[in-house]
Amino acid sequence: MTGVIALVVALAVATAIGLILRRRSGQFRAAGHARGASKAPDGASLAAPVDSGEMLTEAELGAALGERATLVQFSTAFCAPCRPTRQILAQVADMVDGVRHIEIDAAERLDLAGRLNILSTPTVLVLGPGGVISKRASGLPRKADVIAALGQVIDPAPSTTSTSLVDNTGNTS
Repeated sequence: MTGVIALVVALAVATAIGLILRRRSGQFRAAGHARGASKAPDGASLAAPVDSGEMLTEAELGAALGERATLVQFSTAFCAPCRPTRQILAQVADMVDGVRHIEIDAAERLDLAGRLNILSTPTVLVLGPGGVISKRASGLPRKADVIAALGQVIDPAPSTTSTSLVDNTGNTS
């Protein structure tokens, strides 16, 4: 009877861990830790801007960075979710001006994968315009999550039209 109870407990724990890992798969998170976090008067933590300090250069990536952001995907040859991830990232890069998608074979770039702590594929990094890593996700991300992560990294596109204020009399100011 003790063996059956142990088996049921092991299955329950394994199922819980699997569900937690499945839920986190593809979710973007900050790439580093918050520097300069401070405390509010009530003791709650006030989040500071996240800056991992980690940068990737064009030489390391083997391709030019995007003007506004770069989506870097680490893949391997036998990775099932890498293909749909590639398609999602390519679609988003095509939709947003100044964003580039770069795919890196983790098996060929073990040095870079090790330095960046890439433990599974696909892993997606969102780089700001200077190559600073801001966000990362392991697993297949949703398109909406990729767009939201980019929205937190890139500056709004500069407006090409001038705006003026119009008062109630129709005069511009």
